[in-house]
Amino acid sequence: MKEHWEKVYETKEPHQVSWTQEVPRISLDIIHAFNLPKNAQIIDIGGGESKLVDFLLEEGFENITVLDISEKALEKAIKRLGPKSEKVKWIVSDITDFHPETAYDVWHDRAAFHFLTTAPQINKYIDIARAAVKGYLVIGTFSDNGPKKCSGLEIKQYNEAKLQEQFAIGFDKISCITEDHITPFQTSQNFLFCSFKSKQSVELGH
Repeated sequence: MKEHWEKVYETKEPHQVSWTQEVPRISLDIIHAFNLPKNAQIIDIGGGESKLVDFLLEEGFENITVLDISEKALEKAIKRLGPKSEKVKWIVSDITDFHPETAYDVWHDRAAFHFLTTAPQINKYIDIARAAVKGYLVIGTFSDNGPKKCSGLEIKQYNEAKLQEQFAIGFDKISCITEDHITPFQTSQNFLFCSFKSKQSVELGH
């Protein structure tokens, strides 16, 4: 899996991959709804070259972590951000091998979770998230109306009930919405975004 993603990011620019967003509007809207203090601990799982980190930094968030399996992807994001990248913690890891050292107020994942297609992978992810998240969880996956593959790999589609069921132990669902993501190739991909609150959440200092 790592070899696959290193090759993708080594050989393709943002306009050549389907997941690129100039403005991650849905993710930002969901995070804004949490009314977080600027010192909230936020992690972007599978963040790659996503510009979510750019917008969060611009808004003054101070504790941002970006995790991706591809070192090349993070190198590109660091280069894009320049000196601002020093304000971010960058982690190269397969999510199922991740050992969090921080309790996160927001765990954001747009299009990483749906690449986990076996029960052991999915359960490992959920166990890690449950232990690490003390606030909110945001998961974005292809919906039942979305693609069945991405970047040549099989993915697991979700609807609201299925996604809620996966995270039922440890999280309470807040809301779910769907979005038609328009790719750089002008095709449409239907995403499902669900937000959850950890059942062990602590009150953040608003």
